[in-house]
Amino acid sequence: MTITFIGHGYVGLVTATVFADLGNKVHVIGHTAEKVDNLKKGILPIYEPGLEEMVKRNVDAGRLLFTLDYKPAIPESDVVFIAVGTPPMPTGEADLSVVYKVAEEVGKHLEGYTVVIVKSTVPVGTNFKVQELIEKVKPGGAMFDIASVPEFLREGVAIDDTLHPSRIVIGTEKDKARNVLVELHKPIDGERVLTNVKTAEMIKYASNAFLATKISFANAIAQLSEQTGANGPDVLQAVGLDHRIGTAFLNAGAGYGGSCFPKDVKALIAIAESYGYDFKLLKEVGEINKQAIGAIVTKAQKMFGGDMQGKKIGILGLAFKPDTDDMRDAPSIVVINKLLEAGAIIQAYDPISQKNAQHILRDKKDIFFVDGPYAVAKDADLVILMTEWREFKEMDLGKIKEAMKQPLFIDGRNVYEPEKMKAEGFTYIGVGR
Repeated sequence: MTITFIGHGYVGLVTATVFADLGNKVHVIGHTAEKVDNLKKGILPIYEPGLEEMVKRNVDAGRLLFTLDYKPAIPESDVVFIAVGTPPMPTGEADLSVVYKVAEEVGKHLEGYTVVIVKSTVPVGTNFKVQELIEKVKPGGAMFDIASVPEFLREGVAIDDTLHPSRIVIGTEKDKARNVLVELHKPIDGERVLTNVKTAEMIKYASNAFLATKISFANAIAQLSEQTGANGPDVLQAVGLDHRIGTAFLNAGAGYGGSCFPKDVKALIAIAESYGYDFKLLKEVGEINKQAIGAIVTKAQKMFGGDMQGKKIGILGLAFKPDTDDMRDAPSIVVINKLLEAGAIIQAYDPISQKNAQHILRDKKDIFFVDGPYAVAKDADLVILMTEWREFKEMDLGKIKEAMKQPLFIDGRNVYEPEKMKAEGFTYIGVGR
């Protein structure tokens, strides 16, 4: 098939590249000339393991085409995916302005029959608004159907998630569109969920909100375990062994971040409010996440009796999770800002996202970006691990301790065994331990 993706962020670029790798001709429409030119040269705007090689392979084969123009991409496409950002507004509602703008441009260029899919995460009813916008502007002879095909990619393993998803959700009211999309996804694994548009839209929000709820539940149990003297990780492991619950996303830590969970939780709360439902559970999920991030700073303050002035603190990891350069809503930024406000001096390192973090924190004083974990530890009064990169799991703890001014260590992801850290001579604090 011939396919067009509008948007080349994580979802658009990864999914487009995978479909090209499966033998389709795929256009990717961007809106920034510099980014499109870079993509043609194999320079990606994101970091994702294995993606650079796959992009280059399909560009060289002529299957993956990057452009700023809607012609000839849209007229010759059987399927068009809208995969642009829906960032949160101050109210928590999703900003759909780009989705609607793109939909109108798609509509103007339609020819023949096309299935138009909103792959972006959007509130219930958005696809029908897209349908209305396209109907107003499409050429007379053009025909189209709409569909919702939400994504469930995890950054760091996005290619594998695209090829081997747990499920493929296809939401449409029309048999013809459903048949086209079932055919398109034939080479891809995963159980098919064939449903209507509004159900598909809700499935995406419900999935992310539930995963965020599991994380916040784990962090709430961890906080209670610290206060009662229970060992939180053991509690959560035992709870997760119940097959009705499962261990995935049931790990305590320094809170969740990234491009999905924070904004989707807020958006679902806003959607509920628009229908007159007070989603109190999700409101608390967000509050517990704030507490989990803030608890890292509280632990640090307690280590110094509340006086952080002039303390040199090393931060290991900046991205919201390993194997990505994504800094959106990264807990590390909240922690760093609070420590700087308290008078601390920060030296930080991340193997991939350092450049993005530097841009976000460019106006801050007393923060220094260094070139490795041992430089983070040099003369530090305290080291805090915020992202569980493999590099940190394998580092020489003795060398870290030797470099530090004081052997104080906060493990925000429970990477290390407490007994081993104590045997190495650290004063060690984890989460829920």
